[in-house]
Amino acid sequence: MTRPTLATALDTLAKEQLGLDALRKAFDGPLGGAFCQVVDHILSSPGRVAVTGVGKSGHIARKIQTSLASTGTPSFFIHPTEAAHGDLGMICEDDTLLAFSTSGETAELSFLLRYARMQHIPIIAVTSNPQSTLAKTAKFCLSLPLVTEACPMGLAPSTSCVVQLALGDALMASLLNGRGFTDEDFNQFHPAGQLGARLRPVSDIMHTGSAMPLGRISTPLSQVILEITQKAFGCMGIIDDHGTLIGLISDGDLRPCLAYDLEKTLAGDIMNRNPVTASPTMRVQDVLHFMNRHVPPVSNLFVIDSEHHPLGIVHLHDLLRKGGL
Repeated sequence: MTRPTLATALDTLAKEQLGLDALRKAFDGPLGGAFCQVVDHILSSPGRVAVTGVGKSGHIARKIQTSLASTGTPSFFIHPTEAAHGDLGMICEDDTLLAFSTSGETAELSFLLRYARMQHIPIIAVTSNPQSTLAKTAKFCLSLPLVTEACPMGLAPSTSCVVQLALGDALMASLLNGRGFTDEDFNQFHPAGQLGARLRPVSDIMHTGSAMPLGRISTPLSQVILEITQKAFGCMGIIDDHGTLIGLISDGDLRPCLAYDLEKTLAGDIMNRNPVTASPTMRVQDVLHFMNRHVPPVSNLFVIDSEHHPLGIVHLHDLLRKGGL
C-alpha cells in the first residue's frame, strides 16, 4: 500500500468519525427529544414499521429493517417505486412509515408519502434537511447533522450513510431494550448460522447413551484405559449404583498411574471426586467460555441433570465445530 493510498484511507475514517461525533452531539439537542418520542411511539404502536429509502439510503434502510425484525420489532422494507405499482397495499392501518433520505426531497418517495398522509399513517423522517418535504410531512423528524462526505470529492455518499446507519442502530438498540428483548428471544429469531449455533443449548450437541465413557469405582485401571481409548473423549466418568456421577478420570490422571498394577488399581483409587460439569440448558458459547476460564482449562465435561445423573458429554471440539464457533 502506497503512502498516498494509506493517507486517503485514514482521511476517510477521520471524516466519518467526525460525522459520528456530530451525531453524538446532536443527541444533546432536539434530536434527542425527537428520538425518545419515536421510540415511545413504536413501542406503543400495535402495528409494524414499514421502512423505506432509495439509493444508498435505501440500502441503509434495508439493513435497519432487518435489524429491527431480528430484535423484536415487527417490520418490513417497502421500495418506493414498487409501492407506486401496487405494494402500497402492504401498509396497514396501524403501521408506521420510517423513511430514510439524506436530502428529504427524493422524488420516488412522493407517492408513498402521499398515501401515508391519506391513510393517516404516522411518518418518521430520517433526514439531514429539516426543511425538506419529507421532514415537513412527517409526524416525527429525526434531523441528522450536516456532515462532509468522506470521498476526496466530497460527493459520494459515505459519511452521511455512516450517520444514518448509526442512528438506525441506536433506534434498534433502544427498542430492543424497551421491549425487554433477551438472549432467549434472540435465539428464537436466529436458529441458523453462527449466531444461532452459539446460542443453542449444549444438550443439542452433546454425545449421549452408549457414546458416554462411563465406569464404576470398582472398574480396574486396565478397563479404564480401554474405555477412554475406545470412546476417544480423553476421560471417563465414574458413577455409583444410583447412576450418579461421582468422579472423573482424565488422560492426565492416568499418566502418573501407568506404573501401577493395572488390575489391582481401581477407578476409585485415582478419580477426581469433583468433576467439572454443565447443565443441559447452558448455551454453547457459555460452556466454551466456562471451559476456557476454568483453572486448569478443561477440554471435555459431562452434562448432568438436577440429580447429577450424566445426560451426555461434550468435548471442546464439539463446541468449536458443531457450535459454529
